[in-house]
Parts: sequence; C-alpha cells; structure tokens
Amino acid sequence: MTFLSKARITVFLKGMAMGIADSVPGVSGGTIAAISGIYETLINSLKRCNPMALRVWQQSGFQAFWQHINGAFLLTLLFGIATSLAVMANAVLYLLDHYPIPLMTFFMGLVLASCFMLLPEVGRLTGSRIALLILGFALTASTAVLNPAAGSTSLVYVFFSAMLAICAMILPGISGAFILLMLGMYEYVLSSLRNLDMLVIVVFIAGCATGLLSFAHLLSWTFRHYREQSYAVLTGMLAASLIVLWPWRGMSATAHSSVQGQWLLPWQYEAATGMASQWLPALITAALGALVIVAFARLSDRVPAKPV
Repeated sequence: MTFLSKARITVFLKGMAMGIADSVPGVSGGTIAAISGIYETLINSLKRCNPMALRVWQQSGFQAFWQHINGAFLLTLLFGIATSLAVMANAVLYLLDHYPIPLMTFFMGLVLASCFMLLPEVGRLTGSRIALLILGFALTASTAVLNPAAGSTSLVYVFFSAMLAICAMILPGISGAFILLMLGMYEYVLSSLRNLDMLVIVVFIAGCATGLLSFAHLLSWTFRHYREQSYAVLTGMLAASLIVLWPWRGMSATAHSSVQGQWLLPWQYEAATGMASQWLPALITAALGALVIVAFARLSDRVPAKPV
C-alpha cells in the first residue's frame, strides 16, 4: 500500500477530526472515532502495544512488530491528531469564544447522526440492551451537572489528571478536555503546551500513555466478549453528549444568575440573556455536522477491518 493511499489519507483526516474534538471541553475524540468507524480498530491496536509486542520485535524483527501493533494505522492517526492540535486548535478555540452556538450545534449534528448509524451495531433491542443504553446515557449525562474545580499544578497531579483525561478521550460522549476542566487542569495544560513547558508536557504524555494502554485492554476485552452490549453503552453515551453540548444555557449571561446552569430553548435563551439565539445558523451547522457523518460513512464504508 502506497504512503499516500486513500485509506491512509482517510485515517489521517479522521485523526485531525479527533484532535479538533479533543481540544474542546464537552466534545470527545472517542466520539469522532466511533462515528467515523475506526473505534474498534483503534482500541484493538492500542491493546497490542504491550510487552508481547516487544517479544515479537525481538524474535521476528521490526516489520513483524509493526504489523502486530497495526503501526501504520496508529502512526497515521496520531499524526493527524497532532497536526490538528498544532495547527487548528487555536482556530477551534477562537470559534468557541466568538461563535459558540453554531460550533456546538455542529458537533450536535455529528452526534445525532452518528447515533442512528451506530444503532445497527447494538443488534436487537432486548430489555438488557435497552438498560445498557440507559446506563451509558446516565453516565455521560451526569458529567453535565459537574462544576469545574481548582486543581493542583504538582507533577503527580498532572500525571494522574492525564490518565483520567485520556481514558475519557477514548470513550465516546465523554470529553477528555472537559475532565481536565473539572480537575482544574485545562488552562494549565493549554498554557504549558503553548509555552512549551517540556517537563509538564513530558509528564502529561507519560500519564496519557499509561492510562491509554491500560484502559485499552479493558475496552478491547469488552468488545471481544460483549460486542453488542458494548455498543449499547457507547450509543447511550453518545446520545447523552447532546445534553453536554446543548449551547442555550442560562450560564451564558452572568447578569441573570437565576437561570445560570439551566438548559433553555432558543426563545427562552433570548428572553433570559438578552442575546440572540442564532437558531438559523445553529440549524445550518447542525445539518452540516450530520452531512459530515454521512460523508465519513461513505468514505470509510462504515468500519474498516484491515490495517492501513
């Protein structure tokens, strides 16, 4: 397969989309992985990054090791994530500051369309699977009522914050950036990245790697033994992220403390905050988000089964 094959370019673009999502509190890179059809491939590839892989390298050489961990897929995806974080994160943060409603409804369009596309993976809706859908929904919805905390800047706290955040990042519907915000680490980590504070960056990466590799084993096991049930939980988590992403909230206007934190309808938002609801741009961007999912599905033929 050539270096710039269609499959590899597709994975790179999906990695870029994951990087953009992971930079926004409330949006999950795992959501993008799930809706673009690479979630299981990602989890199973990460699971193979273990001591057994080193033995494969020692016994059979680097090429066998690279194939064992699906290295081409992982490297292409990680390069896409890193590229978007380096190039586009500031643009996303600008949109979040200046156009939060259209941006969030764009992500809502992504999520809503993806829920319909993931439902067939759940299989027949038995009572137990409906219960798992509700469980996944409740797990993500509970994050919507949490309030940001003031975090420590010690390296130990940075390490464990990274472990928790990376686990959230690979779960659809739960935002790693939002977890950092809840732990009081979001601004500190962003400023460390912008200022190239290498000690903090290295400790953060170490925490991410530790959490990612350990959690990937658990997720891979659940998909291998309880595939439909796992998709039921993940689909519920995705659906609940619509609550987290809902942009019309009373907290947008500090002068109206009586409605702070409430989820409002667009016309209620205008009355409570005195600001435009931007419902038409929101509707357009939501439709664009849904179209992106359709395009992703056609481009990747749903879940690609072979390495890139």
